[in-house]
Amino acid sequence: MRYMEPYKTTWHAFHSSTFVQQYLNDCYSKLGFDDSERKSYDNCYRFIYFMEYGDRYFKHANTADTELKPILLFYGMIQLLKGCLLTLDPNYPGDTLVLAHGVTSRKRKKRQYSFLQDEVKGQKNGLFEYFSRKMFHVKQVEGEKYQMNDLLSLIPEMNSLFEVLSNKTQSYKLNPTSPNSFTVSSSILDTLNMTSERFENYLNQHVPVKVTSISSSTRGVLSVKLDGLFVNLSGRPLLHMGDDVFLPAHRAQYNDINEVMVHYLLLYNLSMICRYETEWWGDLFHARESNDLPYILEFLDVTSNKVPKMLYEYLMGQV
Repeated sequence: MRYMEPYKTTWHAFHSSTFVQQYLNDCYSKLGFDDSERKSYDNCYRFIYFMEYGDRYFKHANTADTELKPILLFYGMIQLLKGCLLTLDPNYPGDTLVLAHGVTSRKRKKRQYSFLQDEVKGQKNGLFEYFSRKMFHVKQVEGEKYQMNDLLSLIPEMNSLFEVLSNKTQSYKLNPTSPNSFTVSSSILDTLNMTSERFENYLNQHVPVKVTSISSSTRGVLSVKLDGLFVNLSGRPLLHMGDDVFLPAHRAQYNDINEVMVHYLLLYNLSMICRYETEWWGDLFHARESNDLPYILEFLDVTSNKVPKMLYEYLMGQV
């Protein structure tokens, strides 16, 4: 639990049609599209409006009542995702199938409902499937279910709250000690139920830089050497919080889902709850009887800042 600075990500560069047209031209040329200059001209103002309205949603969410934030944050994220997709597909949306949310939420029980145990389910078509595949090369399995507790555990900023409320560690920070090595708490062996040898093999199956050795350097700390640079550790299953890198604490977290996808699923469900489950949503803020509210409040603080930053970094990495 920590103080989160207000949303600050700036999209000012994307308010210039001259910059945006050249930016899109570079994106399309890099991807090998014919007539990239004409396509960039045609899409210039669509892209600008996606960025502008996404920015507005996030800024309004920063000053809105907490009960209304999920709707503003979800639709703000959708606008920014559409801009990201336009850098990859100049004909987006190619058909109406990609316009739906691409996720469904289950019918809720009125009694003893728990947000943390709630699930959403991916659909065959829609925005979720499309951006997962186009942006992160993750192919969705139709009908795959995602539990809210599992999704929250993949956001490293949530780790301290999990430790306070449930006495569970969801991720371990990697501490670089040289350009090609880092240390990590040896407790990760307990939560993964592995020996150091098995852990070494396991990491080599999942991380993008080869692990050459793992040893116990001091009590409670593992020293990990890489056949490569620590700064090249990126992507799943690694978790990122600013410049810090974390490893998931549990095997079920070692999957292909990207953190942008995690935030989309959580915001989708929360936006549906506050629109259509108003009685439960109202009671949540007034009765405060469960741990659902602290997790939701913490997540809203995190996502309002992190989603724009992640998507801005994604756009800047396109050219």
